[in-house]
Parts: sequence; structure tokens; C-alpha cells
Amino acid sequence: MMKALLFAFASAAVFAQELKITAGAVDYQVFQRDAENRASILLRGEAAAAGKTVQASLATAAPPKKVVAKAEAAISGGQWTMTLTAPVGGPYTLTVLSNNGKPVTVKNLLVGDLWVLAGQSNMEGVGDLVDVQPPDVLVNSFDQSDQWVNAKEPLHSLPSAVDPVHWRKNAQGQVVRLEGEALQQFIANRKKGAGLGLPFAVDLARRTGVPVGLVPCGHGGTSMDQWNPALKDKGGNSLYGATLRRFQAVGGKVTGVLWYQGESDANPKAAPVFQEKFEKLVAALRADFGQSSLPFYYVQIGRHVSSVNVAEWNAVQEMQRKAEAMIPRSGMVPAIDVALDDGIHVSTQDQKLIGKRLAALALRDLFPKLQGPKRGPRLASVHYADGVVRVTFNEVNGKLVSDGRIAGFSIHNAKGEAVPAIFKSRVDPQDTNSVLLSISGKLPDGASLRYGYGKDPYCNLRDEAGMGVPVFGPEPIQ
Repeated sequence: MMKALLFAFASAAVFAQELKITAGAVDYQVFQRDAENRASILLRGEAAAAGKTVQASLATAAPPKKVVAKAEAAISGGQWTMTLTAPVGGPYTLTVLSNNGKPVTVKNLLVGDLWVLAGQSNMEGVGDLVDVQPPDVLVNSFDQSDQWVNAKEPLHSLPSAVDPVHWRKNAQGQVVRLEGEALQQFIANRKKGAGLGLPFAVDLARRTGVPVGLVPCGHGGTSMDQWNPALKDKGGNSLYGATLRRFQAVGGKVTGVLWYQGESDANPKAAPVFQEKFEKLVAALRADFGQSSLPFYYVQIGRHVSSVNVAEWNAVQEMQRKAEAMIPRSGMVPAIDVALDDGIHVSTQDQKLIGKRLAALALRDLFPKLQGPKRGPRLASVHYADGVVRVTFNEVNGKLVSDGRIAGFSIHNAKGEAVPAIFKSRVDPQDTNSVLLSISGKLPDGASLRYGYGKDPYCNLRDEAGMGVPVFGPEPIQ
């Protein structure tokens, strides 16, 4: 008995002398850079008092290895605290040493930009897990189980999330977190889950050299009411509260938010108040994040193979188009010209395209020295003369292009009904920012123009940088 006690006490003494990092850095963590392109990394730990001091160094992982930051701290009461000032870049390896005990290392640390991913299923990602975006050493993710990992598809895993709002019902109808063998079976059987977040991050990191950390918070099938900021006090039991908790968990500072939502609000009840709720959400995120000019980039909802609530679907698209000019530091990319992997979810390959479009917005706004592409075609004017409707766009990269005959435009009468009228569509060879629509007969009274009318139109107009023309209309023809 006495020997056992002595062994236990001896083991505890040895354990107390072990050098530890108890807070501040874990493998694959991404730290948000500041305005000086640095991050202050606050480390806390334990060490034997006899060691007197603890030294830490941060070095590049790839050879030739270079130390980029150093710090030293005194040990007091077996505890130590220090701050490392790290430059943008990585992957880095953190090494902590004391006079006693083995060195402790933390690997694959990055300093760069954190992005929150939020919205419904097309943000969560429902693309086929085939030929997905490969991982990149410059892109890590704070997964929904609150673990930092190298980012790979699928980014979202709702059943294993920390926050109960994402959990599913089991066979007994109970809302539970998936764990153990059940979770492993879910992972092994998963066939869908590719989204836009990883393609966005990889493209942006490769163009800029700045690492990216992703914070996935999306949840399929969710409405603006379910994202209501008024529910934040419910914490992880609400989508907004869960997102705010995760924002704080990664350090309470991010570069921006990516948003893809609106399909669930394209109905007679929700559509009329969609824009008001959307603008309030952006304002609330900026206030709760403490970043009044937080960049907010979003996707205009695209196609749905359905004939239900057509008017409301187009109304949400038009509100999203107009919101871009009303919300400072925001940007929108279209999805009307992309392929689907089922009746409503964007295909894996075109999630890559949407991700790159969003990266282009971030590059243009946040990296002005790199001279990123323009925003992409934005409607400027619609005029009719001599049997031709001229549609002119701003923000075009190069010129307007299409695969084959330009498709997606339609003429509507004063009642909003589509009328056959366009017999030829072409880019004006003298002004490649304009499309010429040749009209058969006379325009109806009160005529308007639409692009992307309906829920499943065929649209194929882009610019040379691959930025698409957003859904618009009804736009009066002047």
C-alpha cells in the first residue's frame, strides 16, 4: 500500500514537471492577421518551477527553416505566459523549451485571414464528393466539432457539431449528437458535401500568398427566421448564436463572411420581407463582431427545377441584386449559369466556379495592390431603338462572351407576362459591354426586360474572367 502511494506521489511530481501548452495554440490553428500583417499569439502553460524560464520559437516548417518569432517567459507557481508576434504566413512550427522537460511542438500553424461560411444547403455543400477541390497547406478549417484541421471536403459535418442546433433526430426521435461508430458510419457512407468554401479559400490563398482559415457554420434548408439575430441568446441552440460562439472561439476577429441563402424564403409569406431581414442580419453580424465595415460577400440564388413560387423566387433574386448597392462593403456573385447535382444543389464543379467568383471579389476589395478583376457584369441601362434593345453593363472584365447563342433574356408586357419577341441576341462588336437583342414586330406597351426569368432558365452570358451576369428584372425598357 505504502509503495503504491509513493509511486502515485512520484508520478504526480513528474507529471507536474512536464512542460505543457495549456492554451493559445493547437495543430492547424489559423490566427487572424492585424492591419500590420501580424498576429499576437498569447500562450499559456505549465512547467517545473526549477526551470525558471520557458523559451518559445516559431519557425517555418519547410526547409530552409527560418525562425520568425521568439519569446521568453518566467515560470511562476508552475505557470507561464508569453506572447509571440508572428508575421503572415506559414505553415509554422511552434517549439517551446524549458531547462527541464522535453520540448513541446505545435505544427502547421498559419497566420492569415479567417472567413465565416454561413447560409443554407448550397453553402453547407451538397455537391457530389467526386473530383472535389484538393486540400492546400495554406488553408485550414475550424470544423464543426471545434477542432482545427487541414481543410478538406466536406467542410461541414452537422451531425457531429458541438452546437445542438445542428444535431439530428435518432431512431427514437431524440435530437442527439452523432458520435462513435454511428459517426464513423455516417462519414464512410457520405456521398455528398462539396461546397464553395474550400475552392474560395484555395484560390484566394494561391493568388495572394495569405493563408486562410475557414469557419463553417452553414445549415441546409434554413430560412432567414432561423438565422434571426434576436435568437443569439440561445447560443448553440440557434444558428445565429452558434455562429457567434464559433466566431469568439477562433479569436473574436475575422476578415469577412461568405453567405449563400434565400431559397427557403422564396415563398409568398417570406419573400416580401426578405430584403429587410437580410439587411438586418448583415448589420447585426457587424455589430456583434465589432467590425462595422466587415466584408460580406454572398451568392444570388440560382436554379431550381420546380414550377412552384416562381414569382417569389425571382423576387428574392432581384432583392439580392439590389441589396449589393444598399449594403456597404458587400458583394454578390450570380449562380444562375451553373450546373446542378440534383434539382436545387450546385454541382461540385460549379461550386468551384462560384468559390472563385467570390475570391475575385475579395481580391478586388482587400488586395488592391494585386489589381484583381472587376466585380463582373452589372446592369447599367436598357434602351430600345430601331427594332433593337440595347442592354449595357458596367464592371465587365474584357468583353461579354457566351457558349453559343446568348440565352436568358426575355421581353414581358405590362402584366408581367413573357411575350415572344427576341429573334437574335449578340454582343455588340463595337461595344463589347453591350448585348443587342433584335425584336420581331413592336414592343408591347409597358414592356420590360428580364434576365434569368423563371426558376430553371438557361443563362450563359459571362465576361472573359468567368464572372456571370446576375438575374435581373423586371427592368423597364427606355
